[in-house]
Amino acid sequence: MISRIDLRGDALPEGPALRDLLPRADFDVSAALEKVRPICEAVHHRGDAALIDFAEKFDGVRLERVRVPAEALTRALEELDPAVRAALEESIRRARLVHREQRRGTHTTQVVPGGSVTEKWVPVDRVGLYAPGGRSVYPSSVIMNVVPAQEAGVESIALASPAQAEFGGLPHPTILAACALLGVDEVYAAGGATAVAMFAYGTESCPPANMVTGPGNIWVAAAKRYFTGRIGIDAEAGPTEIAVLADSSADPVHVAADLISQAEHDPLAAAVLVTDSVELADAVEKELEPQVAATRHIEDRIVPALKGRQSAIVLVDGIEEGLRVVDAYGAEHLEIQTADAAAVADRVRNAGAIFVGPWAPVSLGDYAAGSNHVLPTGGCACHSSGLSVQSFLRGIHIVDYTKDALADVAHHVVTLAEAEDLPAHGAAIKARFGWKVPGK
Repeated sequence: MISRIDLRGDALPEGPALRDLLPRADFDVSAALEKVRPICEAVHHRGDAALIDFAEKFDGVRLERVRVPAEALTRALEELDPAVRAALEESIRRARLVHREQRRGTHTTQVVPGGSVTEKWVPVDRVGLYAPGGRSVYPSSVIMNVVPAQEAGVESIALASPAQAEFGGLPHPTILAACALLGVDEVYAAGGATAVAMFAYGTESCPPANMVTGPGNIWVAAAKRYFTGRIGIDAEAGPTEIAVLADSSADPVHVAADLISQAEHDPLAAAVLVTDSVELADAVEKELEPQVAATRHIEDRIVPALKGRQSAIVLVDGIEEGLRVVDAYGAEHLEIQTADAAAVADRVRNAGAIFVGPWAPVSLGDYAAGSNHVLPTGGCACHSSGLSVQSFLRGIHIVDYTKDALADVAHHVVTLAEAEDLPAHGAAIKARFGWKVPGK
């Protein structure tokens, strides 16, 4: 059901050579870019009419309007299963605890007497958030996007999720209920690239946003790339991933369950076990069969994901080598199921989020750990972070110097300007001192 890659015996290669040995899904955003271009431009030129036409084409429902009426949000919350409501409320509470602590404050550095640089953090004015609605419904993604934006102080928050024919063209009612719980009342029935284009260009019903965040399929990723430079984005999210670094102390039942939990997202989802224990590898393979048979989404998601080139059991000589492999892989979600898991986790450099020990599975992070589950994929964890309050903030430097403080450093500024052959830069300093620079 899952392949093996044996990296034992020989010295592991460095850098890209090691990355090339590891499993990864095919995910060609560049090819998808040309397909989303006409969709995005149609939204640009035709606005809501294009959104309505695309909802009919892609979602099978003809909308009367794109914006979700307020009464639909109220009704969705009123009709929400009380147990689901309680779970969403607890997820929100925990996410707020974590994200509130991330908010940076204004900080002033006194560089010299009379000269200071202050860094203040300002939220973006308006964000468009995306909650997928294809194979599954993701109210958890509503929470993971909305909470950090709210804690950052973003004043205008809009959310889009695909229209659902089953619900009369509205997004899934659990998505709407989550929005109502969070106090988000600007919600649109728009999916994929059309939603990103709506936020980027604006339409008759939806003002343009400064930034778009949220996970999605390859069309969402391609649309984000198309609008890079016009809007800010969080990331071009690819297929979801789990990597588990485990030794003989790991429970194969837990490891198999966690691999399956990620595989059920999508046939391109990646499930990777890195271990120095052949016995654990054998036990996990054996355990996969009955656990897969006992769940749902078997043939359309789980089996293709586990059998795909993006999933594998990777055998290594020891945990040291295992750490090198998981750092080269840069997983979206990385579980450490080893002896002294906390110490091993502390040495990991590249991961979207790290889950330590047998009692912190990825599923916990998806819903109720308090952490954010919008994370870098495709190895991007080597240079990018997951969604946080900082994603919605801009740092602005405020430079405040007195005449004496400028005079003290003026000759250095002029010297550097002349070294770069930018005499007007130096002249801007000289003009303040009657063209005779102090210190020269």
